[in-house]
Amino acid sequence: QENTKSNAPNLIIITTDGLRWQEVFNGMDFSIANKSKFNHGDSAYLYKKYGANTISERQKLLMPFFWNTISSQGQLFGNRNKENKVDVANPHWFSYPGYNEIFTGYPDSAINSNDYAPNPHSNLMAFLNKQKAYQGKVIAFGAWDAYNRILNETVSGFPVINGFESVQSILKDSTTAILASLLKDSYKPFKEVECLDVFTHYQAMHYLKTKQPKVMYISYGETDEWAHHANYSNYLDAVNQVDAWIGDIWNWVQSTPGYKNNTYILVTTDHGRGFGDAWTDHGADVKGASSIWFALLGPNVKNNPLLAIGKLGEQDTANQLFQMQLAATITKLIGYPFVAEHPVGAAIY
Repeated sequence: QENTKSNAPNLIIITTDGLRWQEVFNGMDFSIANKSKFNHGDSAYLYKKYGANTISERQKLLMPFFWNTISSQGQLFGNRNKENKVDVANPHWFSYPGYNEIFTGYPDSAINSNDYAPNPHSNLMAFLNKQKAYQGKVIAFGAWDAYNRILNETVSGFPVINGFESVQSILKDSTTAILASLLKDSYKPFKEVECLDVFTHYQAMHYLKTKQPKVMYISYGETDEWAHHANYSNYLDAVNQVDAWIGDIWNWVQSTPGYKNNTYILVTTDHGRGFGDAWTDHGADVKGASSIWFALLGPNVKNNPLLAIGKLGEQDTANQLFQMQLAATITKLIGYPFVAEHPVGAAIY
């Protein structure tokens, strides 16, 4: 029987650009924090906020929601120290190819530039927007201005609010008016290409609470930007903030009828980064930059018999998974397996 709009599971996909698995699973990296070219002369700040003797303590200082809630109620994949490996399947190891792989399940090597044209491949959000249960209830928010191409907004048929675009284009009220003014007049460290995550987050949250979509994507970008700027303090602060925001989203979900115990959240990243001094960079020539991670939260993540691949919490068995499997995995979990005109990586379950 076709699910009605009210009882079909909701899906929220969250990405934080270029966040290394090393910080997710180990917390602050001392070898980076100790170098003045990365700490900009303020290692004391980093040590006070994120420094601790054990990995367990450092995990919780940097990403408390991940290591208190997801680690007990969801699943975390990608700790290579435990041979639990997740990699991108595309050969490029940077953003557009990575986001294409997440949303289409198809690591097309022809997508080889961040300036690539609107994506020719159908994505899982456009697919869900065609299902009766989700039609007109799909939306994406991204800090970077490339998402209208990555998700091919014109063809896909759902709104993509990205970069310095205001949600006022689809939702006009006093809050969106204030958010639009703040966005327009804000500090622009990344020029006109990408806004600060705080604007993406609050536009997305306001839309979530006001319009209650069923499928939503939120993309944060500062983790990548501050890494490229070789600023480890700002990078870790961005990680810490994104973790808090994911917690806020989950707490809202679990206290809101229609979302409570009926919402899946996938958190992941588009690419990895290098080791040691190469942490600032990524791309096919940077060793380690194909290594990623992902987390799952949702009602069946606890009890689903499909989840034979792993237990609850951090996965610590030797395994090799790929980014291209996420599209099939998450749509299978919500009961609407993604089918497309192109190959799609197999679900992990």
